[in-house]
Amino acid sequence: MNLPSIATAVVQWQATHGRNHLPWQQTRDPYRVWLSEIMLQQTQVGTVLGYYQRFLDAFPDVASLAAASQDEVLALWSGLGYYSRARNLHRCAQAVMQEWGGAFPRTAEELATLPGIGRSTAGAIAAFCFSERVPILDANVRRVLTRVLAFDADLAQARNERVLWDHAQQLCPTEDLAQAMPRYTQGMMDLGASICMPRKPSCLVCPLLSECRAGRAGNPESYPVKTRKLKRSAESWWLLLAVDAEGRVWLHKRPGAGIWAGLYSPPAFKSHEDLRRFAHAHWHVAEAAWQELPAFVHVLTHKDLHLHPVRVSVGQAPAAMASEADHACWASPSVWDGLGLPAPVRKLLDSELRP
Repeated sequence: MNLPSIATAVVQWQATHGRNHLPWQQTRDPYRVWLSEIMLQQTQVGTVLGYYQRFLDAFPDVASLAAASQDEVLALWSGLGYYSRARNLHRCAQAVMQEWGGAFPRTAEELATLPGIGRSTAGAIAAFCFSERVPILDANVRRVLTRVLAFDADLAQARNERVLWDHAQQLCPTEDLAQAMPRYTQGMMDLGASICMPRKPSCLVCPLLSECRAGRAGNPESYPVKTRKLKRSAESWWLLLAVDAEGRVWLHKRPGAGIWAGLYSPPAFKSHEDLRRFAHAHWHVAEAAWQELPAFVHVLTHKDLHLHPVRVSVGQAPAAMASEADHACWASPSVWDGLGLPAPVRKLLDSELRP
């Protein structure tokens, strides 16, 4: 296997066939590259594009993001999912301001010390912005590398993952790093996203076919090897849509850990009985005021969340309920538009309560 030819082939292919039009590719500003890398974790490019621009409009630099409240950040992130990314994004911006004087560190090793930046994301920022000769190993690149190398060690074991990182380091370009590292890094991502697909890869048009051991053997779908499978689970929640005489819904901020951490949501309960007890404890609710809405399933990464919304008309909102202003509020559409809401909650409120 010719290691230099692999890097050269990827760089040349990316220049002519890779993605070169994305907004974060037109800059070496680490703030913008970092923002795109965090958003692109487990999220499609097409989805990220709109969020990316809205974030830049609201927070054009790391200082403005660090100065924002977490609620402001989560409100803009609402619908993008994996909300721990948004919380870490905010924490990272604050760390850059407080610990690094407002300038992102310039090496992958230092970048990886910041909240929410793992080794692969640190490598991407360092390669794109500072042309450091460091690899990345996201899911797409992992798939390309294991197939090119016919690397059949089980990646569920940390020691095998470390070996693959070593191989990835060896494959990085060695010349003209200022231009080659950004293009090589993007090229490996692009190959995994457009050519070296999980199923039915387009091996015949791949620039690495002559060097790819799995491609020549005709078994690319056998790689990567990872035996540990994450088990899916299911959970049921009953959502209380308490609506007052003005058409406002009562929302509260969820705890800082767990599903929808730090986001605003209607109160959620493990059973219909718990929901009814809560409603009766806070309001005198007539039976005619209850309305069972259609249940639906929200699919999380490793869990199916079965949601059962119940709308309850509570009449005049008690002042005591509004007194928890920092953690709960009676929200009209103009208010909930500015809150960080989980995507299924926003869709539910818009469909059921927006005039």
